[in-house]
Amino acid sequence: MQRALFKDLVKWKGNPERKPLVLEGARQVGKTWLLKEFGRHEYSNVVYINCDGNPQMQLLFSDYDTSRLLRGFSAISGEIIQPHSTLIILDEVQEVPEALTSLKYFAENAPDYHIAVAGSLLGLKMHADTGYPVGKTDSFKLYPLSFSEFLAACGKDVLLEMIREHDFANMNAFIPQLTDLLRQYYYTGGMPAVVDYYLRTQDLGGVRRLQKDIITDYERDFSKHTPPSVIPRIFAVWNSIPSQLAKENKKFIYGSIRKGARAKDYESAIIWLKKAGLIYTINCLKKLERPLKFYENSNSFKIFMVDLGLLGAMVDSRADEVLIGSKVFSDYKGSFTEQYVAQQFISTFGDSKLYYYTNDNSTLEIDFVSESDKVYPIEVKAETDLRSKRLSSVLNRNPDLKGIRFSMSPYIEQDRLTNVPLPLVEEYLRMVFD
Repeated sequence: MQRALFKDLVKWKGNPERKPLVLEGARQVGKTWLLKEFGRHEYSNVVYINCDGNPQMQLLFSDYDTSRLLRGFSAISGEIIQPHSTLIILDEVQEVPEALTSLKYFAENAPDYHIAVAGSLLGLKMHADTGYPVGKTDSFKLYPLSFSEFLAACGKDVLLEMIREHDFANMNAFIPQLTDLLRQYYYTGGMPAVVDYYLRTQDLGGVRRLQKDIITDYERDFSKHTPPSVIPRIFAVWNSIPSQLAKENKKFIYGSIRKGARAKDYESAIIWLKKAGLIYTINCLKKLERPLKFYENSNSFKIFMVDLGLLGAMVDSRADEVLIGSKVFSDYKGSFTEQYVAQQFISTFGDSKLYYYTNDNSTLEIDFVSESDKVYPIEVKAETDLRSKRLSSVLNRNPDLKGIRFSMSPYIEQDRLTNVPLPLVEEYLRMVFD
């Protein structure tokens, strides 16, 4: 399974200013697999140590003498550790906070040794203010598989190469084939274990069971790291997300959780879910002007799930409805399709560059907004009808903007508005915003 982040890890290895690596990400997005695969291909040997339930690792960090720690890693793994040619992987590092702190000393006193750590995003964030080696690490964040990574896993390398040539108009002939693959991606999502199981077995029922197992594992974490008083609120926010996304206006409404609910009652639960990497929040804009960050309103936001397939599992969407026909793209007020577009953007650029817009009286909403050379309002239409008063109105009032519409219709450029078929979303975003 190819992961786009592999190339960044190779660049990290070759960087003379390299620091110890922290690979962040939600549980089960493939962090351990990726680091092992990277080590197998790029190093003479790999020292892999899991810190979870490992009493030897608990005892090892009595101090931060890097020479002694390296000897300890060698003794625990049974491997000889050489500078430059050995990759040291410390997994579930949040279980031994001192191991995370030690990265500062490896950066300062043993820079020739290549060390990478992985752990749950929540666990790493919990230690961010208690001995975290600020400024002494290089960090990468791993997300579920994007659609292009899914295509690679399916062996569609020729299609991928064609997409990456950016000749989008000539890709229209291949949209039916890509749409069928997109339906499969809507069903499986991007969790690596799920995609791998699906491609090996084609067992659709097994896919749903595996997705529900992942959701159950996430929900077990709710009680592992939080005070008992907060747990019901985390569940309440988590369980409300599908219905929030199924609204015409997808702004997160606290009152949709329970009548009379207020922000102060659930803010901590939302922050917890964000730290765990299980949700993304997209803030509203007050104006469509650069720089967008100046006009962000963090009190109004949308919430998206970590993964499209898990969203489908939470609402028990049926395999026949997802895999046959195009109804899935417009079901639930297009919630799956907005989730898909958000997920492709975030897996490429993170969630700090993506917004949405509403006017002062909330009579007009633009699904997403981002910026590169100019501000781009982005509309997501889950059907083939391209008529849009909202986007046209915004473009007419703002001549400096250029619009993007993602839909089921073919690629076409119309003056200041470009229509892009849904299967081409990720690569078009790369071309515009990279």
